[in-house]
Amino acid sequence: MSRIGRMPIAIPAGVTVEIAENNKVTVKGPKGELSRVLVPEMEIKMEGEAVTVSRPNDLKRNRALHGLTRTLINNMVVGVTAGYAKKLEINGVGYRAAKNGKGLTLSLGYSHPVEMLDPEGVESMVEGNVITVSGIDKEKVGQYAAEIRDKRRPEPYKGKGIKYADEVIRRKVGKSGKK
Repeated sequence: MSRIGRMPIAIPAGVTVEIAENNKVTVKGPKGELSRVLVPEMEIKMEGEAVTVSRPNDLKRNRALHGLTRTLINNMVVGVTAGYAKKLEINGVGYRAAKNGKGLTLSLGYSHPVEMLDPEGVESMVEGNVITVSGIDKEKVGQYAAEIRDKRRPEPYKGKGIKYADEVIRRKVGKSGKK
């Protein structure tokens, strides 16, 4: 039995969860509303102040989807109550970011500035050399943060580039300089 899949999802006060046909789950909370169509094989039920997910049988596909389905619903509940945020750090001489409206302008050592638009439901903020990407959908926040990081990944010699705040860059030694 899936350890994650069998855990009930506690619904906090102020959050409503609706389960429609074809496993369309809609979660409404103080920060907004998220809905998602989940796999029809899983049985999603409201039991009091908790949501439980169960699988019909022990086929390999159903075992794999059991924990995933529970986690996706839990991420929606956490998103509409607390939200998600990812912090990115810019390291390098002359590397900087600026916010203009819904856009993000990155100066990353290229011959041109890199322009990015915030996706629907995701917001970015710039404070010095730190970019904070926040929103209620964990998937969109992580995807946008990854796209920003891809514009200039950190390099292993000087550590220049855009990295996650909690990321550790494996450093390499440079040339030895001996003849």
